[in-house]
Amino acid sequence: MTTSKPHIAVVGAGLAGLSCATHLHREGLQVSVFDKSRGPAGRMSTRRGDDWQCDHGAQYFTARHPDFRLEVEGWMCAGVAGCWPDKVAILGDSGPHVSDPHLERFVGVPRQTAPVRFMVDALAQSVGFKMQTTVEHLLREDSRWQLQTKEAGVIGQDFDAVVLALPAPQSVPLLRPVAPDLAELANCANMRGSWALMLRFGDRVALPFDAAFVNHGPLRWIARDSSKPGRTGPETWLLHARAEWSEAHLEDDIEGVAEKLLQAFRDLGGPEPQAWTAHRWRYADTEPALTIGSAWDAQSSIGLCGDWMCGGKVEGAWLSGRELAQRIVASVC
Repeated sequence: MTTSKPHIAVVGAGLAGLSCATHLHREGLQVSVFDKSRGPAGRMSTRRGDDWQCDHGAQYFTARHPDFRLEVEGWMCAGVAGCWPDKVAILGDSGPHVSDPHLERFVGVPRQTAPVRFMVDALAQSVGFKMQTTVEHLLREDSRWQLQTKEAGVIGQDFDAVVLALPAPQSVPLLRPVAPDLAELANCANMRGSWALMLRFGDRVALPFDAAFVNHGPLRWIARDSSKPGRTGPETWLLHARAEWSEAHLEDDIEGVAEKLLQAFRDLGGPEPQAWTAHRWRYADTEPALTIGSAWDAQSSIGLCGDWMCGGKVEGAWLSGRELAQRIVASVC
């Protein structure tokens, strides 16, 4: 019987993957995290320029589950999260009204990536992070796993288990050769894209709200990003297109997409920006989001976690990663 710590590979450094890695580490397991991006965050992302920034993925998060509430309170004590805003408008055919005034919305401070960075910093001394590493194949060697990557071939480590904390469509090709049942589960998730447009202004935009859900036209959400706590720099706004519209225009020319979204913003009373930047999220949400929490195949020692498995929100991503960690610990320890 081996006395070494089980070694778990976590593929994906968004909130779900980091939550799983954090809880595995707390239980004494060895963890290595891999991600194809330059830095961790997933959809808790912030675009930064020379003198501006704008959250262009998840816009805020709630904390309804008591355990996630404790996590968020820890983030707030550390200064990496805060409340925002008091009121959110709802713009529809019947005119504007106010969203639930009692719902607490939280954001990262000074940017949405801050809680993720806080989690990474807490793990940095004991968990290996390999960024800009695209996992292309999972290779079984006896009872151990190896990862084949686009950039460096086969990683010179082997693992007792693998966690895929990825959007469902990115998990499917990795799973089909080695865990077909999990591949079928991931293939059932209907993940949709979304266009995001980040706007910069020289002066404050004279709209009577800092954020709004939009119930008509191509837009679904608009927000004065610079109104969030801890933000500095010029006035910035974020426009999110609705999923149905985005799916229909996902491969359109970026200039044409931007003009349609800017026109929708003008129709709501918004002015012309000094500059804009667009981002296409291929996997922004899941309709409908699954509610199974996570998935663990003890026979293959592969697990899945992500917001798409747990309600589709930031809170769900954290809960999904934690649940999978608990299942892995019960299985391999």
